Amino acid sequence: MPDKSIKILYGDEGFNLKLQEHWNPNIIRKPKMPIIKDINSEIDKIFINSVGCESLKNVSKKSKTACILVCDITRPVPNNLYIEKLIKKLIEYKLTAENILILIATGLHRPASKKEIRNIIGSDWVLKNINIKNHFARDDEMHSTVGITTKGNEIKLDKRFLNADLKIVTGLVEPHFMAGYSGGRKVIAPGIAHASTITRFHSAKYMEDKNAKSCNLINNPLHEDQLEIVNMIGNVYAINCVIDENRKLSFINFGDVIKSHEEAVNFIKIYAIVKCDKKYDTIITSAAGAPLDGNFYQTVKGMVTPLDILKKGGDLIILSKCNEGLGSEEFKQSQLNLLNIGTDKFLKNILNKKHAEIDEWQTEMEIKSLIKGNIYLFSDGLTKAEEQLTGVNIIYNVENKINESINNHNNSNIAIIPEGPYVIPTN
Repeated sequence: MPDKSIKILYGDEGFNLKLQEHWNPNIIRKPKMPIIKDINSEIDKIFINSVGCESLKNVSKKSKTACILVCDITRPVPNNLYIEKLIKKLIEYKLTAENILILIATGLHRPASKKEIRNIIGSDWVLKNINIKNHFARDDEMHSTVGITTKGNEIKLDKRFLNADLKIVTGLVEPHFMAGYSGGRKVIAPGIAHASTITRFHSAKYMEDKNAKSCNLINNPLHEDQLEIVNMIGNVYAINCVIDENRKLSFINFGDVIKSHEEAVNFIKIYAIVKCDKKYDTIITSAAGAPLDGNFYQTVKGMVTPLDILKKGGDLIILSKCNEGLGSEEFKQSQLNLLNIGTDKFLKNILNKKHAEIDEWQTEMEIKSLIKGNIYLFSDGLTKAEEQLTGVNIIYNVENKINESINNHNNSNIAIIPEGPYVIPTN
């Protein structure tokens, strides 16, 4: 094998994994995706040729107020490419800047800082002229009840969104290890839902369902609730986009939140789902680099998505920067609970809960990987105390660990997934 390396998404800079001669690697990544060259022209088109609804001009015709949802810092959504143009068009259509609100859909994540808001929005004009606020899931006064889903979840959403005449969500459509795909309806719930709605939505009743998995929307309980929520609200619109491994814009549309999301899903699934002809004793993957790999909480996604091609008892080696540490205090407590009582008792304790404890669902998802194989984490962002709370094996040399795994399993076939959870390998 010629001397070469593979760049694994890791933090902002990436990690160059040098391939060794005795390895037999299968590099699992998306097929080459089309790239939109004339982005400004394409964005002008989507506002006219909308999906499942009238044009942006017509749907905003009678609106005096607008609320636009954007994802928090954990998603690499290219808002800088379209959000200024969207808002200027709304102003052209007679809305005033002071009556347009951008709401950051944080779910139960921490609020975005001023620096993060600048990175999220990516437009100085928008930052200067438009009101931008965080969603706070635990603020009771900021939510209104919109109904109860078939599964019994009382839906409370941020009233600033509900009270707006024109409701627009923006998001990135990519594989999601619980909801099937992100984007569209997911920006609403859990994005701007109350904590009580989110904790029911992420209870074991939903999470342990076999259909709550990556790239599946059929009978997925989270997706089904999300669709019900959108129908409760009525008349919600969305900008959905898809990017390639290098974060270049590959697809964008505007339209009815459900129909436009379906179109975006149909586009990305051709690339994101990659068929593999075998299972592996050794898998090397990532948590998709910055911003997703900022903490261990988000890293769990990369630990779960390749499990379909990991042999029972195999080794999964994941690279994640974790420059912000473990995650929330609630997640730390959940991890400590896991370490104290073990996987079996942890799962038993959560199965009959109507509401999950905040962030314990990520520990629940981590258990899926712990049961399947041996998990090894390479990270230079965690303290020693935080490393212990991960519940996985910590390594400091990736190549050495790969060689050790090959020797232990007597198998030089390895799978390398540079983009982590944004690529879903299946048998």
